[in-house]
Amino acid sequence: MDLEDAQPRPADLLTQLVRQDLDPLSVAELEARIAALEGEIARARQKIERAINHRASADALFRP
Repeated sequence: MDLEDAQPRPADLLTQLVRQDLDPLSVAELEARIAALEGEIARARQKIERAINHRASADALFRP
C-alpha cells in the first residue's frame, strides 16, 4: 500500500468541508474558519500565478 493511498484526495476533503454542519460553531470559530479559508484561497491564487508565469517563461524560451 502506497503512503499516498492512505491520504484522502483533495476533492474528498473539499466535499467534507462544504458538507460540515456550521450550526454548532461559535462566531469565533466561524471567523477562524473564514480566515483559514481566505488564507487557503490566497495560497491557491499564488500557485496559479506561479504556474502561469512558469508556463509563460517556458513558452518564451522555446519560441522559435
